Amino acid sequence: MAVAAPSASPTAPAIADYAAIGNCKTLALVSRFGSVDWLCLPHFSGASIFGALLDAERGGRFSIAPVDVTGTEQAYLDSSNVLRTVLRCRTGVLELLDCMAIVPGDVRAQRELAPAHELLRIARCIEGEVQVRAVFQPRPGYACRLPALVHRGRLGWQCTLGTTTAHLLSSFAFEPAGPATLEAVERLRQGEQREVSLACNENEMSILMPLGPALRERVDEAGAWWRGWCNRCTYRGPYQDAVRRSALALKLLSHSPSGAVVAAGTTSLPEGLSGERNWDYRYCWLRDTSLVLQSFIDLGHADESTAFLGWLLHATRLTQPRLQVVYDVYGESSLHERELPQWRGHHGIGPVRIGNAASRQLQLDVYGEVLLTAHEFVRRGGRLDRYEKALVAGFANTAAALWREPDQGLWEIRLSPRHNTHSKLMCWTAIDCALALDRLIGLPLDAAELEKQRAALREDIDRHGYSPDLGSYVGRYGGQDADASLLLIPRLGYLRPGDPRMEGTLRYVERQLAAGPLLHRYRPGPDYDGVAGSENPFMICSFWRVECLARLGHLDEAHQLFQQLLALGTPTGLYAEEANAADGAPRGNFPQAFSHTGLIAAALALEGVETPA
Repeated sequence: MAVAAPSASPTAPAIADYAAIGNCKTLALVSRFGSVDWLCLPHFSGASIFGALLDAERGGRFSIAPVDVTGTEQAYLDSSNVLRTVLRCRTGVLELLDCMAIVPGDVRAQRELAPAHELLRIARCIEGEVQVRAVFQPRPGYACRLPALVHRGRLGWQCTLGTTTAHLLSSFAFEPAGPATLEAVERLRQGEQREVSLACNENEMSILMPLGPALRERVDEAGAWWRGWCNRCTYRGPYQDAVRRSALALKLLSHSPSGAVVAAGTTSLPEGLSGERNWDYRYCWLRDTSLVLQSFIDLGHADESTAFLGWLLHATRLTQPRLQVVYDVYGESSLHERELPQWRGHHGIGPVRIGNAASRQLQLDVYGEVLLTAHEFVRRGGRLDRYEKALVAGFANTAAALWREPDQGLWEIRLSPRHNTHSKLMCWTAIDCALALDRLIGLPLDAAELEKQRAALREDIDRHGYSPDLGSYVGRYGGQDADASLLLIPRLGYLRPGDPRMEGTLRYVERQLAAGPLLHRYRPGPDYDGVAGSENPFMICSFWRVECLARLGHLDEAHQLFQQLLALGTPTGLYAEEANAADGAPRGNFPQAFSHTGLIAAALALEGVETPA
């Protein structure tokens, strides 16, 4: 498979042209052409201030670049989410450093005040001389209004963004250049630089931080914080660089004030050319978060699991012991889905949606994912208090009570509920993990009754979810559909190693769904999932294939496939939800937590097989 080259256009970059920076509260996307084209405030699913990602003309951006770019390259500074972009022109080379401020704990104790969010940018000429154009074009509220930009003298420019006030402080000499737009054009010689601080505050008091050496110190602090977090990773197996980069991507998607993890940093990046499958993923799906937390636990980052359990207690307070599918970072579960008519969409592929109707669905697999996380947390030394034990027991009892119901499943089918095999498997997993936890720490549950339900579930799955004629488990009861989620069966411990039913399932899924090294989640179409339009193979499913191959002992095949998938990451090692079947170009929302959890799980499976415990 030929991998698509990044876009050559600074006005309409491709998904592969972007890298992410953030502060564990929100996330920005910076193109390799030096433009911040996506930033939402005050959190991931807040309204955008820069949205050129979804409408190059109306969305707004903050760009710094030579006026005549001839080439670019982009990479993160070692083991961090501080981004370095090098932009070449005919007369010289410009280096951009971009990050969002993160103040380490020991420094925070000495610094009384700091902005809620601070975007830091340093533009430095490192060769020759460069004529630089900087354009500040905020378009708050999803670009539904033009903000007033007020010059405050030495305090820079002030911009009100709803409940947030932003201050642009810069050594660039910005001047008005059209409606709600500032511009500076300056020539930098080798060694000269300009700094930018965009400080955003969520209250009436505005806090501004100094430029000069103090700004560079904040960039260094952010880099040190990311490196310190990354270096606590305990993984030392194969593909370590890719695993660490994926862990850093997942941490970017974590909301530290609450403990939630969002599924992706964006909304409505298209999965196909028609746009019907444009969705908003800036929320916390329990499934996705649980997989992220399992990755963190496996890599030695247990603190995130403790924070997640605290968030889970808060988010489910009104529905316990039942679980909603998706919440925002503060636990709100009513996420009304609507379209933004003022935006054209990424590369003109609309609609742009905010909110997500999946919040109203029944998806039974979430009980298994949450119980898997809790079990792994305890198995690695974590503790559950009395209330958390009751919470976990309640989830297991609910899974035991609901498993006979049809649901929309992990793929959020927008048709009537049906009996999805993966959902039944995850209910079995929920009960199995609860019983294991009961043996480890004791839970307030009826173990004998749960054991009966677990046995009944297994009998039901094997009778209705397995096709002897195909020699494979199937996606839905009574059907013949292949489904990539069935490749997770070895991870769940549902079948013993060497069971021929699993080998048959693997090969059937490959025959039906493989597109070279990539794998579709199922055969898409309105008859199967209720949504028109085509979609591309899913990255997480492709990584699940590697994991399944490794667990079944096909190591050479698994390594070869894994290396092909690693080559499909962006130049900065990030993955979207999908990859184009023809050229490997990223498709869908970005960066996608699901994809990076799949990469980590595949690497761990390869390491586990090669160095068994």
